[in-house]
Amino acid sequence: MRRLSKRKALSLVKELDAFPKVSDSYVETSASGGTVSLIAFSAMALLAVLEFFVYRDTWMKYEYEVDKDFSSKLKINIDITVAMKCQHVGADILDLAETMITSNGLQYEPVIFELTPQQRLWQRTLLLIQNRMREEHALQEVLYKTLLKGAPTALPPREVASVEPVNACRINGHVYVNKVAGNLHITVGKPIHHPQGHAHIAAFVSHDTYNFSHRIDHLSFGEEIPGIINPLDGTEKITFNNNQMFQYFITVVPTRLNTYKISADTHQFSVTERERVINHAAGSHGVSGIFVKYDTSSLMVTVSEQHMPLWQFLVRLCGIIGGIFSTTGMLHSLVGFCFDVVCCRFRLGAFRPREDAQLHNLMNNLNNHHTPLLPDNAPKE
Repeated sequence: MRRLSKRKALSLVKELDAFPKVSDSYVETSASGGTVSLIAFSAMALLAVLEFFVYRDTWMKYEYEVDKDFSSKLKINIDITVAMKCQHVGADILDLAETMITSNGLQYEPVIFELTPQQRLWQRTLLLIQNRMREEHALQEVLYKTLLKGAPTALPPREVASVEPVNACRINGHVYVNKVAGNLHITVGKPIHHPQGHAHIAAFVSHDTYNFSHRIDHLSFGEEIPGIINPLDGTEKITFNNNQMFQYFITVVPTRLNTYKISADTHQFSVTERERVINHAAGSHGVSGIFVKYDTSSLMVTVSEQHMPLWQFLVRLCGIIGGIFSTTGMLHSLVGFCFDVVCCRFRLGAFRPREDAQLHNLMNNLNNHHTPLLPDNAPKE
């Protein structure tokens, strides 16, 4: 009974076989068919390898949603060097709600404004990357995927102690502000807060010492991520006018980054720069200094790293192999048909009449029209 059931199952499977079976004796091989087969197999192998590299690669997916977090604080990371002594310059933040954020988280460090050759090389490299990122926006995705492998973006320290006089002030640190629009001031005098507003004590600073040439080594919002380059990193502005005002208008976009290496909540931002000379007589009013005006966006961007699933890779691989096999077969048949038509038209190749065939035709003509053995005037018996 088991053998009968196995035979029935085997016969049922054979009846379901839909693939045609062609005997080897019915298959005719040719040099052209072998050449096309080699080309097809080479193309299959090459495209399969390239498809495997595509399968291993990842891409960044961007999703947008409304930012519903209004209660949390926004962290601002600052590292700016101003070409003035620390006792003559002060920094503070005033937000849209007229709330003054004290600069307790900021440190004032006397430094030398001029960079060493190694530091200047670092800055030039950073500016070159910035220019390439403005032209090729896809480089940002490369930074997202390789951020932990990236070099640190902080200005390298000086190799040796310098004997030059200290002529600048490095303002660095971080402060937490409300998630509303605000203004970071770096101007003459230390900031003070009073009920009527806020001010800077600049009366004891000589106007001749004003010099707001500055270098932004780092400015970011939110959590600091190693390897990420922000739009203002490496920016340097030099002025020879004591009444120069520098303004940076920044739009901050909350960003949630989810990759295979890191998951963090940070912020991207775009910036517009403006600078002008304060001249009250010409109608250009204002205060000399550096002003970073920022505003937060109501949208949040989620950047997640995506990978091609295995089933999609297998489907694409089957499509490559089947497509090349079918296409090369049709092209080979089409070229063979055209070649046969041309050869038949001009009697070339296999369609060219052979000499033995001509000799055979001549012998047939002789047999069909043979001459008599006796002449017509031969005497009859």
